[in-house]
Amino acid sequence: MPNAKYIFVTGGVTSSLGKGIISASLATLLQSRGFKVTIQKFDPYINIDPGTLNPYEHGECYVTDDGAETDLDLGHYERFLNVPTSRANSITTGRIYKSVIDKERQGAYLGKTVQVIPHITDEIKNSIKLLAKNKAFDFVITEIGGTVGDIESLPYIEAVRQMKWELGKNCLVVHLTLIPYLAAAGELKTKPTQHSVKALLEYGIQPDILVCRTEHTLNKELKKKIALFCNVEISAVVESIDASTIYEVPFLMKEEKLDEVVLRKLSIDTDQKHDLTAWSKFLRKFKNPTKEVNIALVGKYTELKDAYLSIAEAFKHAGVANDTRVNLNWIHSEGINDDNVAEKVQDMSAVLVAPGFGERGVEGKIATIKYVRENNIPFFGICLGMQCAVIEFSRNVLKLKNANSTEINVDTPHPVIDIMDEQKKVTMKGGTMRLGAYSCQLSKDSLAYKIYQSDTIQERHRHRFEFNNKYLDKFVNAGMINTGMNQKTNLVEIIEIPSHPFFIGVQFHPEYKSTVAQPHPLFVSFVAAALKHQKSK
Repeated sequence: MPNAKYIFVTGGVTSSLGKGIISASLATLLQSRGFKVTIQKFDPYINIDPGTLNPYEHGECYVTDDGAETDLDLGHYERFLNVPTSRANSITTGRIYKSVIDKERQGAYLGKTVQVIPHITDEIKNSIKLLAKNKAFDFVITEIGGTVGDIESLPYIEAVRQMKWELGKNCLVVHLTLIPYLAAAGELKTKPTQHSVKALLEYGIQPDILVCRTEHTLNKELKKKIALFCNVEISAVVESIDASTIYEVPFLMKEEKLDEVVLRKLSIDTDQKHDLTAWSKFLRKFKNPTKEVNIALVGKYTELKDAYLSIAEAFKHAGVANDTRVNLNWIHSEGINDDNVAEKVQDMSAVLVAPGFGERGVEGKIATIKYVRENNIPFFGICLGMQCAVIEFSRNVLKLKNANSTEINVDTPHPVIDIMDEQKKVTMKGGTMRLGAYSCQLSKDSLAYKIYQSDTIQERHRHRFEFNNKYLDKFVNAGMINTGMNQKTNLVEIIEIPSHPFFIGVQFHPEYKSTVAQPHPLFVSFVAAALKHQKSK
């Protein structure tokens, strides 16, 4: 294919219908036919990125290899396609406007009045086309955040309208909408979809395909009605019924022939059949595990599971690799103390202490780690979870009274975790942490080396604080070993307790790199350790 084809996915009626999953599922089907596909997300909020957003506001902040703090949907894109995303895959209104304003200040517009049309819409279109310029993709799928009719989404919708006009048959729009079921009437209602499409038409866009999110099957008559009122072919009315798992959605879209309709409308002929063998195997094992295990996830955002979305998905991938259903028990760290920790985690076969920022819930994490360390329960700490393991060990094994992180207590007498040197003069919060992929050298006699089967790894980071190397010898002599180091900065990346059945903490975020095709080895080994501990009990 000489030129990339552009597919836009818009949403109507309500948010959270699953535009990201539909985008990823369509991309998976096209990829399974041999096409090269990428997906990008356009978010209408004015933040530059979600890096400074509270997880309660926006869920998890996902980090790419090149250090971009992005929307959690990029995690879905990578987990489905097994292809890394980048800064170019995530655009916000804040970035668009900042770019235009910077150009205006530099005189790039030659004194012209800067306006939403054409300057903002041109910047949006350039961002859409950038991915195809840099790499030879057959398809660029662009998910437009929010819903049609939102004021903040209007420039994006206008940019899509312009691209449809400019690109003709090289571009199409998939509109995701809701078909609600009214129990009192005992029927599905199409009016919300009709009004959603009408709103899109008012902005000059006729959707090519309608994906209808529903709790009940759409019969042929209902599809015909939707097609008639919304000016689409009946074959282009696609049912998206609720699924038991997001990993089932590509198969549901295959049954509805979503990718076939897309290819036909883009005038693409192909004899290449789907190769979904690996996906089928994964889904079969996911739905029919032979074992199950209980693992605690201890964190401070447990009320909002999207805050730890990549961790939860990584456990699903690792569970399949172990032929096991992982039952995650979400435990709020603020509710844990030395008196009740046994009651909360004693029935768990392993404990993961989650990442995070700030003081809230830290003492509960430390109490949890003390219990699992002393009772030989498999432990896995990520980022702040690793740092809490260091604090716990320094207080209870090294007997360093009031040892802490300077993030939690700037006046601690024993700053075993301290701010990184390059972060000490940083005042701006957004995009200034240690972000993205960095290399790590593993000790060959370590658990980490055994897990990775490599002496050098690359993992993604998102932190400002690090292990204080002034205390390193004390830790090593007492039995907590640094088994992963960044050679350039001498930063401790991994700590282990070799005398413990499974005790490992990592400064990086391995959950970001776990995919359906490649479950992360740390999670796979952790689940295996949980099964072993369960068997020993």
